[in-house]
Amino acid sequence: MPKKGYWIAHVEVTNPERYKDYVAANGVAFAKYGARFIVRGGTAVDGKTGTPSRQRHVVIEFDSLETAKACLASPEYQAAAKIRDEASTATLIVVEGWDG
Repeated sequence: MPKKGYWIAHVEVTNPERYKDYVAANGVAFAKYGARFIVRGGTAVDGKTGTPSRQRHVVIEFDSLETAKACLASPEYQAAAKIRDEASTATLIVVEGWDG
């Protein structure tokens, strides 16, 4: 059985209204590739200072690393990513899970 794949994103939203459009648009790709949100925003604190984090943090699980990469490269997600880039500054990595 393949190891799961994850997207880990740290996002600074610069245009909240336009970011809502991104959230609506990314659902098409996420449904197609079976994405499951583990973390989607929520309260976060800086690990060094304990102060609230201004960034939005997201962790998304996929059935495999290959599926996670296919979702990222898909035309559906690439269309959503253009909106994301208009509405935020984001760092996104795709990583293979650990099966312990």
